[in-house]
Amino acid sequence: MQNAKQTAVRRRTTHPATAAAVRAAARAARFTAARLAAMTAKRSLDLALGSVLLALASPALGLGALALALRPGRRPGGVLRREIRTGLGGRPFELRSLRTRRLRLDLLSRLPHVVRGELSLVGPAPLAPGDPAAEAPGGRNWRQELRPGLTGLAQVRSRSGMPWDEPALLDAHYAEHHGTGLDLAILAQSARIQLRTALHGLARRRKAHLSDTNHRLPRYSTAE
Repeated sequence: MQNAKQTAVRRRTTHPATAAAVRAAARAARFTAARLAAMTAKRSLDLALGSVLLALASPALGLGALALALRPGRRPGGVLRREIRTGLGGRPFELRSLRTRRLRLDLLSRLPHVVRGELSLVGPAPLAPGDPAAEAPGGRNWRQELRPGLTGLAQVRSRSGMPWDEPALLDAHYAEHHGTGLDLAILAQSARIQLRTALHGLARRRKAHLSDTNHRLPRYSTAE
């Protein structure tokens, strides 16, 4: 009797439709496990690196906030800009950043959101609720599956001007292929861009300062 039951079970599980369903369930389970592992690794990177960056940036952020508070004729609303953005799972949150772009302090001032888990270091741009760009084609709203980021693939690639480097396409590509390696590459590229921009700004100010300096020799006269 026991052998007959085992044979019947084997026949049911070896039926083509049943076997296909079992394989599909196994693939779905592996995909879910991999996605959860990737999310855990991503959150660990955000928490560890975000905390270090926040500690390093705190003195500059404090000085920037003080300079904004003491600036004459400052705008109403304080030193922080407050905006409602859509986060993980479609939940709205208040995004706060310094009202300045000098040395990208506005970007660094968002690091507390990374530590709290409202933002990620790398991800799609944070959008306002109801933004048309949040409507992803194909029926899958992948933006709700990811935390928005301080920087992202769209931010480091969209400057090329190529059709395939449209921000929406780059964000969708990141959603499908994100991982720790890609996040680290995007962070490195973003740091290079910011450093190059800062050096270029310093060079321009130095050049302007030199051009305004009087290099004429003593007792020199244009009438001579």
